[in-house]
Amino acid sequence: MPSEKSFRASLKKSQHNRSVRTRARTAVTAAREAISGGDVAQAETAVLKATSVLDSAASRGTIHRNNASRRKSRLAKQLHGMSQSSA
Repeated sequence: MPSEKSFRASLKKSQHNRSVRTRARTAVTAAREAISGGDVAQAETAVLKATSVLDSAASRGTIHRNNASRRKSRLAKQLHGMSQSSA
């Protein structure tokens, strides 16, 4: 049975991690929507922001670094495919 103090700390940490994960998911969703929207400049900006947020979440330990890397790779691949089809 954990102590009361460690229990409070774990609740606070899990709440913070939840907000970081939510921010990452929101950024990735915004990037995917921008890519499907067709505007290359807006999509590049959104992917750059999502990359930054994912790196931040990985450095905090909220998500695993390989998970962040995989998501960034998939976004970059989608962005590249979009820019290839519009060129």
